[in-house]
Amino acid sequence: MPVLSASTRQVLRHPAGFVLRALRSFSRNQGLLLAAAIAYYALLSVVPLLILSVIALSHLVEEAELLATIGRYLEWLVPSQSHTFLAEISTFMEQRAAVGAVLLLTMLFFSSLAFSVLEKAMAVIFAHRNAGGQRHFLTSALLPYCFVLMLAVALLGVTLVSLALETVAAANLNVFGREWSLRGLAGSLVHLVSLGAEVCILTAIYLIMPVGRVRLRHALFGGIAATLVWEVIRRILVWFFTTLSKASVVYGPLATAVVAMFSMEIAATLLLVGAQLIAEYECLGLEREAAAATPAAAGRVPACARTLTAVRRRGDTAPRRQRGPLLPNERQKDQDDQGCRHGCPRRRR
Repeated sequence: MPVLSASTRQVLRHPAGFVLRALRSFSRNQGLLLAAAIAYYALLSVVPLLILSVIALSHLVEEAELLATIGRYLEWLVPSQSHTFLAEISTFMEQRAAVGAVLLLTMLFFSSLAFSVLEKAMAVIFAHRNAGGQRHFLTSALLPYCFVLMLAVALLGVTLVSLALETVAAANLNVFGREWSLRGLAGSLVHLVSLGAEVCILTAIYLIMPVGRVRLRHALFGGIAATLVWEVIRRILVWFFTTLSKASVVYGPLATAVVAMFSMEIAATLLLVGAQLIAEYECLGLEREAAAATPAAAGRVPACARTLTAVRRRGDTAPRRQRGPLLPNERQKDQDDQGCRHGCPRRRR
């Protein structure tokens, strides 16, 4: 039994062809427009989502630690613009005594918009699954809020891990009379934890958002690939916005929104390209199954056709039926009207 599937071997033999096929399908599905829609709604959702997370988690963790963790991850999402979002969140938290229930519900609604649009975009990417049925309306309505809750829990977990690693960084390791600082090791671990959290979130999106079942290894591969590519692009964006970009000169006060929208659109494009790669890999398996089934179906000849062929080889003018031989004047009429449910061709006069 082969370790790798036939689809995997095909991708490994022709990786460039597979990527080009996925990119053509991405363009055919209007992927850039979908990414722009996700980026727009993500920009509307990010501040309410973070405010709600800080309000909910500030009862468990100190607000300063939460803001520090949020700032670290905002730098991943909107490079060089995280300080602006943090300032808005801090200002809101100072005035949260005036927050009412209506405003909280409004922020909860806006915080889920990005996930609602993402679910619709995934339905376009995985259109080959539509024959299997649609997701229930209540499931589609509640799924974005489940992701909001999942992100809040992930933020809490990452904050607690960061606090533990900061405690480790303040300690020194004594080996054979020499003291070694653990600050460098703790910093590397914090970075690895951040990467792991990003991989887990992307894997959960690939695993849950599309209609139908995605295999865990496919979702994990897509999450790892998207994370690594985004890490490279993020560093390029940081370098560009800090050295070459003149967005503040061109756009003025709108520069933060424009840069954030641009960064989010790139991130959304990578997210959808990863989903398209998973969808194309599934299509490879479906095409292989269809190709294997077609020759078998083509090789089966209907029984009526086999009987008609055998009778004509014997020289008869028409096949005999079970009820007995036909009269001479009925043979030609029966042969002309011969037809069956298998679609055998009729003889024309």
